[in-house]
Amino acid sequence: MKRLLTILLLLAVLPAAAQQYNYGQDQYVKIWDDKDAPHSNGLTEKGIKEVKADNDFVFNTTSTELYIYKADPAKATGHAFVVIPGGGYGCVCITYEGYKVGRWLAEQGITAAVLKYRLPNGHSEVPLEDAVEALRTVRKMSDELNIDPKKVGVMGSSAGGHLAAYVSTLAPDADKPNFTCLFYPVITSQEDVTHRDTFYNLVGRQSSDYDRAFFSLETRVTKTTPPAIIFHSDADQVVPPVSSSRYYNALKKHGIPAELHIYPNGWHGWVMHPEYEQYDKWQRSLLEWVQLQ
Repeated sequence: MKRLLTILLLLAVLPAAAQQYNYGQDQYVKIWDDKDAPHSNGLTEKGIKEVKADNDFVFNTTSTELYIYKADPAKATGHAFVVIPGGGYGCVCITYEGYKVGRWLAEQGITAAVLKYRLPNGHSEVPLEDAVEALRTVRKMSDELNIDPKKVGVMGSSAGGHLAAYVSTLAPDADKPNFTCLFYPVITSQEDVTHRDTFYNLVGRQSSDYDRAFFSLETRVTKTTPPAIIFHSDADQVVPPVSSSRYYNALKKHGIPAELHIYPNGWHGWVMHPEYEQYDKWQRSLLEWVQLQ
């Protein structure tokens, strides 16, 4: 957290970065930007420029882009994920929760489209629009990517997990993912167990408890919400694991298949860190689960 705060203080003196980055992707697709999208997050109108800092965080995003990693042909399963990094809706943590996840999935035979989405800046409809359009884009590219359009899931970490659950619950049924994978997701808006800044950045700092409660996604699950696998750490000091358990319980209440893995140890943000004790375990569990979808 101190590292992130330091970066925020340096933003004023950092130059604006180019929109397209080189993350070793096989393909790049720009979906739209604030001028073309259905709604704007208001940053373009204010002249605020996108900034990439410390090779991990992208701030002030105003364009929606996919960084695509094609499945290893020798292992290809026909599955695909739209991968949504976290960052508390205040930045996009593009490295460990983005392109490193994408590369690993491709090595396992699963096509990955890493989403650099527009940050909401209090415009809650903006990230949902981006996630929906990303899923549509990947499905339209199914022949080109050699995937099954009925096997396109969404994967998100932290606030990216909130967006993954957001598109799984509140998108039109035809646009929902076929399955969902969540890593230490922000789900509930309940004041004493939530990550407040995620909801402030999504809905606005002047929002009411009622406004934020609309996006408490354990309350938005329906019978058309897709199956999910959820991973969390009981020791998470940033996003309490109750978010994951509540989403799991909501899925089961509606008869939706789900798996919940809460490990006894680990920090927030461990997903692509090989030093994490459960690293091999979560990967095995995920790959076994994907084969059932």
